[in-house]
Formats: sequence, C-alpha cells, structure tokens
Amino acid sequence: MLSNDLPYGAQCSSISFTVDSGSAALHTKQENELFIMNCDIDGDMENQVEMEEKTRLINQVLELQHTLEDLSARVDAVKEENLKLKSENQVLGQYIENLMSASSVFQTTDTKSKRK
Repeated sequence: MLSNDLPYGAQCSSISFTVDSGSAALHTKQENELFIMNCDIDGDMENQVEMEEKTRLINQVLELQHTLEDLSARVDAVKEENLKLKSENQVLGQYIENLMSASSVFQTTDTKSKRK
C-alpha cells in the first residue's frame, strides 16, 4: 500500500470507499488523491475551527485580565481615599474636642460644689 493510498472501507467525513459484496472496485490514484485532499480539507477546517476557538478564548482571557487590572487599580484608589478620609476625620474630631473643651458651654459643671 502506498502512503497516498487508503485501505478500502476507510472513511473521511461524507466520502468513503467500501468493499461491495466481497469484491473491491479498483480505485484510481486520482480518486485516492481526491479522497486524501478531502480528508486534508476536513482536517484543515477542524483545525481552523479549533484555532478560532482558541483565539476567542485567548481574547476573552486577555479581556478578563484587563478588567481585573482595572478593578485592582480602582480598589487601590478607593483604599487610598479611605485612608485619607480617616486621617481627615481624626483631625476634625480632635479639632472639635479642642473647641468643646475650650468652650464653657460644654464644660461639665458640678452644681453641688458651686452651690456650697
């Protein structure tokens, strides 16, 4: 059997060569080459579909990576803003405490000791 010849009964997609009633029809080299070309085309189409699927998945992964990077950057920015606001709140809280302690309105007075 030559490397380009396929055994009788071999199948590729919708094209097949079969043995009829125990006697095989002679197939020309041209028919065998056509069969092999069709198999190659089917294989190429399967490879193309597979490559398109891989490309689609790679693009999807890259898009998700970019989204993750964007979200990570946003989280970092929010954390930084949160720390800044906490610091400002502490400063304002201390300022308010100082104002309250300096004002006589907010001083705790012992009414019993003043009356005596």
